[in-house]
Amino acid sequence: PKHHNLSPLTLLPTPPMPIVNIKTKPFFEKLGRSYTEKEFDQLCFEFGIELDDVTSTAKIAENMGKELSTEEDEEVYKIDIPANRYDLLCIEGLCRALKIFLQMDTVPKYALKPEIPSITLTVEPQTAQIRPFVVAAVLRNVKFTKERLDSCIDLQDKLHQNICRKRTLVAIGTHDLDTLTPPFTYRALPPQDIEFEPLEHAGQKFRADKLMEYYETNPKVKHIKPYVPIIKDSPVYPVIYDSNNTVLSLPPIINGDHSKLTEDTKNIFIECTATDHTKAQVVLNILVTTFSEYCGDAFTVEPVKVVYEADKREEITPDLSDTHFSCDVDYINSRIGINISAQEAADLLNKMQLTAQVKDAKTISVTVPPTRADILHPCDIMEDVAIAYGYNSIVKTNPQTVTTGGENSLNKLTDMMRLELVGAGYTECLTLALCSLNENFEFLNLKDDGSAVKVEKPKTREFQCCRTSMLPGLLKSLFHNVKVGVPLRMFEVSDVILRTTTTDTGAMNRRRLAVIYAGTTSGFEIVHGVLDRIMLSLDIDWNAEKGYAIKESSHPTYLQGRHADVLYKGNKIGDMGIIHPTVIENFGVSFPVSYLEFDLQKIHEE
Repeated sequence: PKHHNLSPLTLLPTPPMPIVNIKTKPFFEKLGRSYTEKEFDQLCFEFGIELDDVTSTAKIAENMGKELSTEEDEEVYKIDIPANRYDLLCIEGLCRALKIFLQMDTVPKYALKPEIPSITLTVEPQTAQIRPFVVAAVLRNVKFTKERLDSCIDLQDKLHQNICRKRTLVAIGTHDLDTLTPPFTYRALPPQDIEFEPLEHAGQKFRADKLMEYYETNPKVKHIKPYVPIIKDSPVYPVIYDSNNTVLSLPPIINGDHSKLTEDTKNIFIECTATDHTKAQVVLNILVTTFSEYCGDAFTVEPVKVVYEADKREEITPDLSDTHFSCDVDYINSRIGINISAQEAADLLNKMQLTAQVKDAKTISVTVPPTRADILHPCDIMEDVAIAYGYNSIVKTNPQTVTTGGENSLNKLTDMMRLELVGAGYTECLTLALCSLNENFEFLNLKDDGSAVKVEKPKTREFQCCRTSMLPGLLKSLFHNVKVGVPLRMFEVSDVILRTTTTDTGAMNRRRLAVIYAGTTSGFEIVHGVLDRIMLSLDIDWNAEKGYAIKESSHPTYLQGRHADVLYKGNKIGDMGIIHPTVIENFGVSFPVSYLEFDLQKIHEE
C-alpha cells in the first residue's frame, strides 16, 4: 500500500523565562546610583521585570561545584526578563533601558559607518541544503575588559537558549577580526573535507566528522553535545572561511580557536548563520547595538556586504533602520482604562526607549529603534504605555457591561453529536489536522487544486498541509485497527482548514462530522441510517427545501453510482457513499468502506 506509518512530529520547545544574573556593585556603578533590595525590587516592578532572587557569586559557584574565596564573593541579583525582551539579557542592555526609564539618558542613535561596506561575505549555493542564511557586522576599536568580555559571551548564550531556539534557528559566531583576512566565504562541505582547531583546542586539529564523535562521547565537552544532532546526519556541514582558508566557525557547533575573542581584542567580526533570516537579523541587531557602546566611536557599526552566489543577490547587514508606527490615543486609553492626552502618552513612551511625537490631538507617531524587536503592533505600544504609566496607578472601576459566561454553542452542538454517535455504537477518533499532500489529494483520486493550506518547509512529508477532509485520518485509523476485526464503526467531529479570501489569515476552520464504516459488506445503508438518526436528533425533517435530503451524484473518491450529496435547505453540505476501491487500497485497507461527512457548522449557523 502507498500509506506510510506516522512518524513523530518534532516541536521546538518554548524557551523558559530568561534569568539574568547581575553583580550589584558594577551594575549600580554603571547605573549611576545605588539601591536597597526593596528599592530595586520596586523599580523592577515598575519597569515590568521581576527581581527573582538575591544570591552571591559564592553560592552560584557552589551550585556549579566550584569554590570561590571570600574576597571574591559579590552580591548578585537574579532578574526575570520577559522572553521577548532580548535587549535586556545583559548588564549593558538592562542598565541602558533603566536609565532611559528613569529619564537619566536618552535613546542612542545607531549608525552604520562607513555606509559602503569594505568587507564581503560570499554565500555559496550549497549552504541552502543546511543553513541558507547568514548576516554579519563589525565592531571597531572596542575597549574590552574581563567583565565586558564575559558579558558578551553570556549574552550569546542567553540568545542561543531564547530566540535562537538552542541554535536550531540561529547560531552566533564572534571573532577577533585582526587575526583574520577578509573577504570571507560561507560554504557547505562534506564533513571529511573540513579540518580545523576548534575553540579551546589550540594546536589540535579535528576533522569535522571526528569532531562530532568527540563531542558526543567526551564528558568534558558535554555542554556542546545537545547541538551535535542539528547537523550530524547532514551530508554537508556549514563552515565559514577567510581568504587564507582559516576556519572561523563550524556553525552551529563551535568557533575556531584561531579567531577567539580575548580582552585584547579591538575589532570584532560577528556572523550569524540561520534557518530563519528574520531572527538572524534580530540577533545581530541585539549584539551590535548592545556592545557598540564600547566602540571607539560609540554606537557605530561597520556593515558587511553579504553576496548570495545562487541568485547574485546582495544584502548589507546589519539593518539598523528604525520602524515607524502611528498609534491612536483613544485605542491606548480604551485598552488600558485610563484617560491621558497624546502628549502624555508620548512622554510615557519616551521612557520605554520609543521616540514618540504628537501628530494631532488623537494620534502619536512612534519611532521604534532596532533594539526593540518585540514591538510588532500598536498593542505592543499600548502595553509600554501601561508599564510606564504604572499598573498600580490605574484606577479600579466596575465593568460597564455585565456578561454571563457560557459554553460555546458550536462546541455544545459538537458534544451533543458525540454523545449521539457513541450511543449508536460508534468509536470516536481524534486524528491529526496535518497530513501529506498525497493523502489529501492523490490518494483520494483528487487533483491538488490549491484549496489546502500548505506548511512552509515541512519537517516531514507526513505533515505537508492542513486537511480539507477528515477521510485520510479516518482511513489511517482503520488501517491501524484492522486487527480488532470487522465491522469497524468510527466517527470524528472536528475541524478542517480551508483557504478563503474572507478572513485576514486567508484560511478558516469549519466544524465537520464524519462517520466511517468498514465490514464484509459496503454498509451504505448503515451510514445512511446514521445520517437519518443525526437529523432526527437535531429535529430536522426529510424535506428537500426546508430540511435535509440526499441527491445522487458522482465524486472521484467514491464508487461510481454509489455516491450522494447531502443537502440542507437545498444546499450541499456534505458527501456520502461507498469509497472507491483504489482509495481504500492507497491507505492499506482491505475491506469495503462507506463514509459520511458533512459541514455541521452550516447547520449550526442556520
